[in-house]
Amino acid sequence: MAGPGHLRPGTGTGRSQDPAAQDSQKLDAVLAAVKRIGDSLELARTLLEAQIDKVTSDLVLLHADHRKLADKTEQERPRNPKDRKNLFIQMDKEGPYFPRPTLELIEGVPIINLFADNWAAIASFQARPDDLVICTYPKAGTTWASEIVDLILNEADPQKTKREAIYIRVPFLEFVAPGVPKGTTLLANAPSPRLIKSHLTVELLPKTFWENNCKIIYVARNAKDVAVSFFYFSQMARILPDPGTWNEFLEKYMAGDVSYGSWYDHVKGWWEKRNDPNVLYLFYEDMKEDLKREIRRILKFLGKDFVEDVLDRIVHHTSFKEMKQNSKSLYDKIPTHVMNHKVSPFLRKGITGDWKNHFTVAQNERFDEAYEKNMAGSSLHFRTEL
Repeated sequence: MAGPGHLRPGTGTGRSQDPAAQDSQKLDAVLAAVKRIGDSLELARTLLEAQIDKVTSDLVLLHADHRKLADKTEQERPRNPKDRKNLFIQMDKEGPYFPRPTLELIEGVPIINLFADNWAAIASFQARPDDLVICTYPKAGTTWASEIVDLILNEADPQKTKREAIYIRVPFLEFVAPGVPKGTTLLANAPSPRLIKSHLTVELLPKTFWENNCKIIYVARNAKDVAVSFFYFSQMARILPDPGTWNEFLEKYMAGDVSYGSWYDHVKGWWEKRNDPNVLYLFYEDMKEDLKREIRRILKFLGKDFVEDVLDRIVHHTSFKEMKQNSKSLYDKIPTHVMNHKVSPFLRKGITGDWKNHFTVAQNERFDEAYEKNMAGSSLHFRTEL
């Protein structure tokens, strides 16, 4: 017989328990928890599917509205962004994307409608006296020049220029895209001195830059290489109108029916400002030919001077090879619905003369004829090969 302080196994209320029973209870508890999680996930999946169905239905209706708006004339199209209904997601095999935008005329210059919707903020932008602007026609060396100047302003320290992505270090003034901060917003919050990117014509650049005597570096590139680079960029940049085929794009480009309008008007308009002491007019081809020489011109313009080994450092870190390996220069963190790098890389070739691999004989003859007509009487000259 057990003593008063003992209990027979399996009887009484003692704390000891069969290990197998304990494991069984734990397993039951885990299974119950898993079932509850499974039920929750199933409910979430059902709710999500219902929401997707609703959104899909809404998108179909919105897309119909968008098509109607796109078919209206410039005068009929609403100016109120809330009435535009152009910011809605579609899907393809590579994921979500937004429909290609249309172009709107701002003082006669075709501008992406997303940018045009923010035009009041762009036109009234408040420049500061120490702002420095890098301006070009699209695909004429904007990022290259931006990296060079950012290095100069940071005493040629490559680590400082890798502190942020290029579009944060050098905000794009007129940029607007779904899911990405507006250029005007980034700049309003940026400390001085600000380095600013723009593709605006000389007439459209906000007046406060001129009123504050801000320094402006303009880079021009030959029209043929710009056409090729702009074509490939338009394929990957979904915030630009669909370029169509190469021949279709070339026709639109020659007619000035592309974002920022006529290449001729752009480069000639800025050329008229070349003697302004606050404007430095550079040529992409000169930079390709002798980058160190052109960096010296930039340094002189900015009132700076570096010793030779510092110059060599800037040349090295702004070479096409180095920039292509620097993720901070590539816009690769921009959402794919804005830029799809699988279609074409942001930095593609960076050479002079690639147009010869794309222009047919007939296209080249037509282009040369139009070029001579549009550039007649101008003292502005370009090299199309080195």
